[in-house]
Amino acid sequence: MTTDGHALGLLDRGLYALFAHHADDDRHTATRERYRAAHPDTGFGVYVARIYGLAWIALAVASLSAGTLALALPAGTFDRIVAVASQALPILNRLALPRVPRLVLAIGLSLLVGLGARRAAFALGTRYLSWVAAARRADIAATLPGAVRYLRVLASGTHDRRELLRAVAEQEAYGETAVAFRRALNRGTLTGSIDAGLERVASETPSRDLLGPFLLKFREHANQSADALEGYLEMEGRLLSHEQSRQQERATGYLELLSELFVVLLVVPALVVLIVTVMGVLAPGLSKPVPTPLGAVSVRAGIVYGSAAFVLTTGLLAAFVVAALRPRNTAAPTYARPSGVLATARTVPSNPASALTVCLPAGGALAVALWALGYRPVNVLLLSYVGVGLPVGLVAVRRARRDDAKDREIQDFVHAVAGHVALGRPFPAAVRRVADDVQLGALAEDVESLAFTLSLSDSPSDATEDGRAAALDQFVERVGTPMAEQTIGLVVGALDAGSDAEDVFETLQTEIGRLYHQRKSLRSALLVYVAIGWTTALLVVGITVAVNVYVLAEFAQLSTVTSAQSIAFDPSVIDPERDRYRFYVVTQATMLACGWFAGTASRGVYEALFHSSGLALFAYVVFAGVGLL
Repeated sequence: MTTDGHALGLLDRGLYALFAHHADDDRHTATRERYRAAHPDTGFGVYVARIYGLAWIALAVASLSAGTLALALPAGTFDRIVAVASQALPILNRLALPRVPRLVLAIGLSLLVGLGARRAAFALGTRYLSWVAAARRADIAATLPGAVRYLRVLASGTHDRRELLRAVAEQEAYGETAVAFRRALNRGTLTGSIDAGLERVASETPSRDLLGPFLLKFREHANQSADALEGYLEMEGRLLSHEQSRQQERATGYLELLSELFVVLLVVPALVVLIVTVMGVLAPGLSKPVPTPLGAVSVRAGIVYGSAAFVLTTGLLAAFVVAALRPRNTAAPTYARPSGVLATARTVPSNPASALTVCLPAGGALAVALWALGYRPVNVLLLSYVGVGLPVGLVAVRRARRDDAKDREIQDFVHAVAGHVALGRPFPAAVRRVADDVQLGALAEDVESLAFTLSLSDSPSDATEDGRAAALDQFVERVGTPMAEQTIGLVVGALDAGSDAEDVFETLQTEIGRLYHQRKSLRSALLVYVAIGWTTALLVVGITVAVNVYVLAEFAQLSTVTSAQSIAFDPSVIDPERDRYRFYVVTQATMLACGWFAGTASRGVYEALFHSSGLALFAYVVFAGVGLL
């Protein structure tokens, strides 16, 4: 069985047979609109069937879990929860209701929770389409300005709309903009009219304010004249660049608000734990055990470990938001592990993905060794995390610095080549002259390889374009930075389209200068958030260590004083060793959260490993050094 050209698996076939008829219901009209904007790989009928299947599974799991939990709670705890609920709910707290059997309440609760989970699954299914559409819209906003500037250069060599769109569609650096252009080309091939393809994509794209109007105006000006098309692309490129700058300024403002909120959310839990610990002396009831399905837990312990979980969740959410707010063309690069054991081993010093593959088994072995040495479970997990994250993060930092050096040199390379091309030298000769005469530092080896490859494909015949494109693609792969992919690919497509070489390199100089300045400015701005993450972490370490060294010890001594008959302290309320461990757990959770925030703001996931591992190791050394472990 297939739908929309895709073969369905066994589970999809079953869901499609059961629920696909719901796809034609009027209540799914809004879902269909979101589906067109998100444009997932599955057909609409299959997607709706999956949502219905997920909803019924959620109903069954949630109902069973809620009913089991209600029946598993101790009788006293269940009765207290029912009493609190009956007193808190309006109207019910004014009625004298008869006592309802526990089984009936459990069944009613399971049905309510199950129906709520089913409704949430439906809402999540439709919301997911909105999230995908929003991600596509953000990607288009980030890549459309560069694609329009690329089209302007291409238009100086050809005015064939299909060739122009195809040249952009083949560039992966233009992300969802390239995907939209491919869809327009495919639709135009099916209908026999590129105008119909452009109109269809403009009506379905999630970027109704940018890409949709651009495609319609592009069609209009392309149908008029070559001069009209070039003039429109030049003007639109400037307008889109200006709009992109404004969006980045707004994103920077959001990051400032996020950093302020982040500091508050991470400092407050440590203060709450301090207050609860001190209040335990004055309110011994906080130390009384409360029965739960997992065993008896005191209120203080629940607050402490709940604060640690809250801090970790906050750190993950903050890192996710930072990654989402970063402009796409300045996002951290993704590293792929090469296939093969030997290739992976060779690239460990330069590829964080390869380093992670090697360090994960080592981290497991370290955890076993730490457990055998008698470390507590939290320290086993933390030190194993440090054993993996710190070396992987060092490799990522080393690779990032090398890439930054190449990005600095690629500007000089492009400017030098542009100067030789402007003097009338062929492109291969210009690259060879630059490789011989210009000191390019970290990029020198890659440029020398490019010059050699171009010399092999250079010949008096006209059949050198494929070899030139292959050489430039190899050069981009060797350099391995997003900037090289975004800029050098422009040369290949523009020269193959017949554009004037001098015009191409003039535009490339402007493009690469703009990108480098943008990346450098953003890097400087994000370093502020790295400092915020580290400052918050050090502040929490200072607070918790001071409390443990001075406050807890004094309270422990005070609780043992029996001469003051007017004040009575329970000596068991303050246990220095237990409370120090709880402070340590909250502190280490804060270290991880701050490291994730700082590292993601700096250069992405791998550097988040580096910062969080470094902070966790720092906190362990401080606590162990002052005798708190």
